[in-house]
Amino acid sequence: MANPNQINPKLPLDIEQNQEFDYSKRSQWLRAAVLGANDGLISTASLMLGVGAVKQDIKAMILTGFAGLVAGACSMAIGEFVSVYSQLDIELAQMKRDKKRAGDEGSEDGESLPNPVQAAAASALAFSVGAIVPLLAASFIREYRVRLAVVVAAVTAALVVFGWLGAALGRAPVVRSSARVLLGGWLAMAVTFGLTKLIGSRGL
Repeated sequence: MANPNQINPKLPLDIEQNQEFDYSKRSQWLRAAVLGANDGLISTASLMLGVGAVKQDIKAMILTGFAGLVAGACSMAIGEFVSVYSQLDIELAQMKRDKKRAGDEGSEDGESLPNPVQAAAASALAFSVGAIVPLLAASFIREYRVRLAVVVAAVTAALVVFGWLGAALGRAPVVRSSARVLLGGWLAMAVTFGLTKLIGSRGL
């Protein structure tokens, strides 16, 4: 009669521990996706605003944004591939050491191993999704000042969404995470616009 009473209280704790472990396993793809989208959004918007600070031509802004999208997506994919592949090598080496120590000849658990190709693809795709936002916002607006305002407004909305999404999936404070992402994006765009405007006004 005593055994069921002793087992039942432990079940919620086990379930809770498994749920916490599941959230921690999300961190790899979540980090690649959210950081990639934020980087694509902020870097492309900053590039476009920097060029827009000295050139009012819409074509120059769009070409700059597109070049930033392609270069950034390639850079993110290569960086993520190299990083995750290094992690994979480390984990495989550790598994071999553990097997030698335990004398276990069983098969390796491939599900728990990181996937460099998957991480690289997710990072490049996420960067591209973020970079598309300022490109689309500026593509159909000829008026210079209106175009800049629309780009900033679209990027602001996307920053809030990305910040909320990352916090919600990672079970982090939503307001703090969104505010941090938003302020960082505003700062990057303001610094890029201001410095480019300053350099352009001096004729350098």
